[in-house]
Amino acid sequence: MESVPQERNPSPALPPHGVLLGIDYGAVRIGVAMCDPERRIASPLQTYVRRDPLADAGHFAHLAAEVRAVGIVVGLPLHADGRESRSSQETRDFAGWLAHVTALPVVFWDERFTTGAAEAVLIQARLTHKQRRQRRDRVAAQMILQSFLDAGCPPQGFSPPSPLGSSHSLLPPSYEEVADDSDPPI
Repeated sequence: MESVPQERNPSPALPPHGVLLGIDYGAVRIGVAMCDPERRIASPLQTYVRRDPLADAGHFAHLAAEVRAVGIVVGLPLHADGRESRSSQETRDFAGWLAHVTALPVVFWDERFTTGAAEAVLIQARLTHKQRRQRRDRVAAQMILQSFLDAGCPPQGFSPPSPLGSSHSLLPPSYEEVADDSDPPI
C-alpha cells in the first residue's frame, strides 16, 4: 500500500501501539470497532445512529476517551477501480471533523466490499433482516480495522490520489459550528 502525503491526511501518523477505533462511515449510521492494545484482533463495538453535530461530537469524544484510543482508522469508500466518489469526499470530511473532536490521529483504509462481506457473514449466521441491519455497520467497521491490522498498521494508512486536490475543506458545512470550538467537547 502507498503512504498518504501528510496534506491528504486529516492528522499525523498513528502511534505504533495502543487501541485503535475502526469506523465505517454512513450518513445515518456509523459502524464502530476497536482493537486490543497489541493490535491483533478487531472486534465490533457499536452502531451509532447520528443525531446532530454537537451530540455526535460528544459521543465520539467520550467513546475515544473511554476506550483509551490512540488513533482512528476510517474506511474510505472507493469505486471498484480505485477511483474516489462523492461518498469518498463525504468520508474525508467526516474524518477531518472526527480528528478535530477527538484530538486523535486519523488515517484512511480501503473499505471496498466490506459492507457486502459483512452482510454475507451475517446471513451465514442466519440472522433476520432486522438483526443484520442492526449489526452490519459495526461488522463492516471490524472488517476494515482487521484488514488494517493484518496489513501491519501502516502509520499513514492508505489513500489513492484525490481528484479534488488538497484545497477542499475537511469539515462538512453542518459540522462547522462544532469545529469552531477551540477544545474538543467531552
